[in-house]
Amino acid sequence: MVTGVVSSNIVCKEIVSIAPGKTLEELISAFQKDVKIVRTMPNTPSMVCEGMTALCSNEKASEGELEFVCSLLKSVGEVEVVQEYMMDAVVGVSGSSPAYVYMFIEALADGAVMEGMPREMAYKFAAQAVLGSAKMVLETGMHPGALKDMVCSPGGTTIEAVSILEERGMRSSVIEAIRGCVAKARKM
Repeated sequence: MVTGVVSSNIVCKEIVSIAPGKTLEELISAFQKDVKIVRTMPNTPSMVCEGMTALCSNEKASEGELEFVCSLLKSVGEVEVVQEYMMDAVVGVSGSSPAYVYMFIEALADGAVMEGMPREMAYKFAAQAVLGSAKMVLETGMHPGALKDMVCSPGGTTIEAVSILEERGMRSSVIEAIRGCVAKARKM
């Protein structure tokens, strides 16, 4: 998005970028030295107004201009201003993670289908469980581990499943996947 504002016969340009891996410095050199740049990293849930977008800017963009860009992006979800050094981590934890979540939903549904549930019903149950769980993290402010513990009864079905996920390396696999994603983003 490029906007132009005329002030005292000078045209000021604001450029909002969604180009992954392109630093503010690279974006400035691609345009002009006195340009105002806002670098963003949205994710695909923005398509259903549940996105998460991180942004940072160069020193030429004023606080008011940054607030304006934030207000535009809030129309498709949540927005957080971050330091530029965090943008590659944002790619791993938010920009790319919808794919990981879709894989998790698909795996949950596949397990339910193996146990006799119709596929469309399994997708609905799995997706709603993920949606509700995410909402609990956001709305309660509780640590995800504490919320997990609330579901795990001693000797119960959930702790059995958690034990298997731990044994198979679920958390370490996710951490390593994000590290790989971030490493790739830094090379772009």
